[in-house]
Amino acid sequence: MNQAAVARSELDLPLVVTSLMKGVVYQDQHEKVWSHLLPLRARVADYVETMGLIVVIDEAEGYAFLRSRPVEQDEQAVPRLIARRSLSYPVSLLLALLRKRLAQFDADNSDTRLILSRDQIVELVRVFLPPNSNEARLVDQVDTNLTKVVELGFLRRLPGEDNQFEVRRILKAFVDAQWLSDFSDRLAAYAAESGSEVEET
Repeated sequence: MNQAAVARSELDLPLVVTSLMKGVVYQDQHEKVWSHLLPLRARVADYVETMGLIVVIDEAEGYAFLRSRPVEQDEQAVPRLIARRSLSYPVSLLLALLRKRLAQFDADNSDTRLILSRDQIVELVRVFLPPNSNEARLVDQVDTNLTKVVELGFLRRLPGEDNQFEVRRILKAFVDAQWLSDFSDRLAAYAAESGSEVEET
């Protein structure tokens, strides 16, 4: 459904807000919602502001999501609707490595979709673990962490290919450029925690 068609029909604000409350809206996965979202962005922003939320829309990357609005000094905080998630060290490490890999991919490719196999992801993680790590245990841990990252919405399993994953570009909104600028220091800390040595990249 294109923008002109939506303009001629009744725009559906409840559809857009409900979809955003459920999670990330992707242009390629939620075509109808996306086509209503763009012309409604001002009304959506006003609506969710009453709940202490802001809507983040990245048209270039094709995603939108809700985030808690920062509380100004001396302002009474609104109860949080978007819960903060505490991530384990292995999941945080995996997210950091995927973000690093996405930055390298963007620098070297014109394609917009980064696809990684489970084996490739295992190799990303292996660098930061002790050399004598048990192989079977490593793969099991990676599988567990991959499931968590898929649930968080930063990876998507390719249909019919369980061992192939697309790195969702919304990862860039959560692991931002400032965070990435401190990447080496963060990974050094991760490596120290796991008892391994960091390779320069």
